[in-house]
Amino acid sequence: MTEAAQIAFNFAPHPYLGREDFMVAKCNFEAVQTVDSWPEWPFFAVCLYGPSGCGKTHLSRIFSDRVSVLTHFPYKIPSIKAQNLTMEMPFELFARHRCLIIEDLDNQINQEAMFHLYNLYRNEGGNILFTSTQAPARWAFSLADLQSRLNIVPAIAIDEPDDELLSALIVKLFSDRQLMISPELVNYMVKNMQRSFTYCNKLVAEIDQISLMRKRAISLPIIKEAINNLNVSRQGELFRD
Repeated sequence: MTEAAQIAFNFAPHPYLGREDFMVAKCNFEAVQTVDSWPEWPFFAVCLYGPSGCGKTHLSRIFSDRVSVLTHFPYKIPSIKAQNLTMEMPFELFARHRCLIIEDLDNQINQEAMFHLYNLYRNEGGNILFTSTQAPARWAFSLADLQSRLNIVPAIAIDEPDDELLSALIVKLFSDRQLMISPELVNYMVKNMQRSFTYCNKLVAEIDQISLMRKRAISLPIIKEAINNLNVSRQGELFRD
C-alpha cells in the first residue's frame, strides 16, 4: 500500500516589504534612486515600469513609507489601482493626500478621470508615483490630451534580473515561506530556469507545493520535478511579459 500524499494547504507566504528587504541591483538601481530622491523630483510624477514580480509594489511601499516619515503623516499614502479611478475621485483624493500611488497603469482606465487627476496634481503641487508593465508612452491612449501629458512623465524601467539578483530573490522567496535552501540548489535553479521575476515566483511556489505533498525536504529531484511541471504544462511561456 502506497503512502498517501499529504494535502498541501495553501497558506500565503508573508513577503517582507521594508526598505532593508529590497534587493538593489543593476536592473533596478535607477528605480530605487528615483524613489529615494523624493521629494527632489524634477517633475511632479514618475512611472516605474517592468514585468510582473519585478518589485514595483515593493518600491511603492517604500515610497509610501518615505512620504510618511518625511511629512510626519501618521498613515500610509493611498495606493489606487488605475482601473478603479472614477470621475468623482480626483478632487477628493487631492483634498486629503498630496502624494498618491497609481498602480497598474494601462489603456483600459477611465481616461478622462486620469486626465483630471493628472492636471490637478501637476497644477496644484502634488506628486504621483505610477506603476505599469510598460512606459506610459507605449499604451496609445485614445484621449490625445492624456497621452500627450503622460508622454512627458519620466519613465524608469526595471529590467529582468541578472544571476546575482536572481539568486538573492530565490533565497528571499523561500525565506518568506520560512524555508531555507542550500547555495547548491539555488545555483541549479538559476542555471535551469527562465530568467524572469514571475517565473521565479511560480517556481518557488511549485517547489514548496511538491515538498509539502511529498512530505520531503527540498531537494534536487523536487526542483527538477517543479521545473518539468512548469515546462510540460507550458505555463513557463506565460511568464514572459
